Amino acid sequence: MAEEKKAPARDKGIAAKKTDHEKTPTTAKRETEKPARTVITLEAVKKAKKAELVGFCKELGLDAEGKVDELRHRLLEHLDKHPPKAQKKEKAKGEKEEGAVEIKEEGAYVPKIKPAASEERSRQLALRDKIARKRPTFLRQEWFRYKKLGLKWRRPQGGQSKLRRHFKYRINVVSIGYRGPKKTRGLHPSGFKEVLVHNPAQLEGVDPAKEAVRIAHAVGMRKRKLIEEAAAEKGIRVLNRSGSSGS
Repeated sequence: MAEEKKAPARDKGIAAKKTDHEKTPTTAKRETEKPARTVITLEAVKKAKKAELVGFCKELGLDAEGKVDELRHRLLEHLDKHPPKAQKKEKAKGEKEEGAVEIKEEGAYVPKIKPAASEERSRQLALRDKIARKRPTFLRQEWFRYKKLGLKWRRPQGGQSKLRRHFKYRINVVSIGYRGPKKTRGLHPSGFKEVLVHNPAQLEGVDPAKEAVRIAHAVGMRKRKLIEEAAAEKGIRVLNRSGSSGS
């Protein structure tokens, strides 16, 4: 008998691809996952269209029949009586903030007193800062040769001094052309005129709008506290308060 012809073997990979109808775990998970529930708020109801309003009514168990205005009015009444949790939390938070008493922490930042400067004075101070930024660093003669001289400025002396005679290849020397505006010379960076005080009695003639006091370094802590308290009562700024490194 003639041997029966065998059916051609199919490619295992193709057969597996055609016969395999199982879904991957990711696809199954996507289908099983339910869409996130929309939180029904007053803003959402006001902006929603009729289809969305009908869905909101069905979700809340309300009558979904009627016109857009009727559905919206029905939903707003329901939300007024039964507000969502998020809205309750916001309302409670707002009430708490309204009834809260402001508590000032110790050591909190307190804005410093500013001088009552005119427009011209403010312009002069800004010009002084601009000139100061361009001013070069003045170094002592032969500062590079002897370490003990440091960077402090001293006027160059000596009959043969090239620095004193302003030779071009020498460094800059302090001269009148580097000065700032005359009206702001000697003022504190804040714009106040400094007044040195040693006791509370010396605060009497100080103008709080234009002058600020600096307590002398020899004053003890007890008297320093008295000066600071008296200055605070009069609205005078103290440039070197106790516990602060500067002004």
